[in-house]
Amino acid sequence: MKAKVLLSLVLLCGSLAAPLARAGDAAPATAPAACELPSYLLTSESQLPKVAEAVKAGKPLEILVIGSRSTTIPSSEGSSYPARMEAILKEKLPPSELLHVSVEIQSKRTAEEAASTFVKLMEAKTPTLVVWQTGTVDAIRSIDPDEFRSAVTEGVIALQKAGADVVLMNLQYSPRTETMISAQPFLDNMRVVAQEHDIPLFDRFAIMRQWNDQGQFDLFSPSRGPELAKQVHDCLGRALAQFVIDAAHLEPVQQQN
Repeated sequence: MKAKVLLSLVLLCGSLAAPLARAGDAAPATAPAACELPSYLLTSESQLPKVAEAVKAGKPLEILVIGSRSTTIPSSEGSSYPARMEAILKEKLPPSELLHVSVEIQSKRTAEEAASTFVKLMEAKTPTLVVWQTGTVDAIRSIDPDEFRSAVTEGVIALQKAGADVVLMNLQYSPRTETMISAQPFLDNMRVVAQEHDIPLFDRFAIMRQWNDQGQFDLFSPSRGPELAKQVHDCLGRALAQFVIDAAHLEPVQQQN
């Protein structure tokens, strides 16, 4: 019961996907100053060889984002971070590159529950790259960190066996929920899994905390409107697109200025 109440509070108070946006609202055409981040948060020592191969060969690039409700913005899907990532990648990659980003919502599922669906999901989607957003539900339910690490490991192995590159994305940051859940063990274990399997970790938690601490976004305010949700998703989409480009080690000639 406590976990259900806490999950509801996190979704209502901590999720930047919660505010409703007007249909048709346009996302910024250029990156605002609020999107600025130190370079270490946008780079990875791990690589995305299948993404690099697809772009080099001019093959279709299918990207699947597996996440929770914070992956979306109700009534304004075009402003969500997966949609913004797709738009930015299309700007950066060769015009001939066929690219599509799809989203699979695994609402209120732990890493173990989500991972159990991956074999069938991969058979149906056959993506080149999977961005797996996880950790929040496990933290809320106080899942044993070792069990969480094992579940993430099994999920990553299933995705890799199906032939996809993998990017792990950790929890989103919210100062209003930071004292309500113990995020650090889950952040640490996701980093361990990423290192063990040599896959990039998109540190959404650190990125959002950076924006909050530097004053780019006020993530504490209980009266956040739809514009803030769209701005943060736009910045996340831009950051994730750059992160993928860097991890794929695309040559400058493959990017469009």
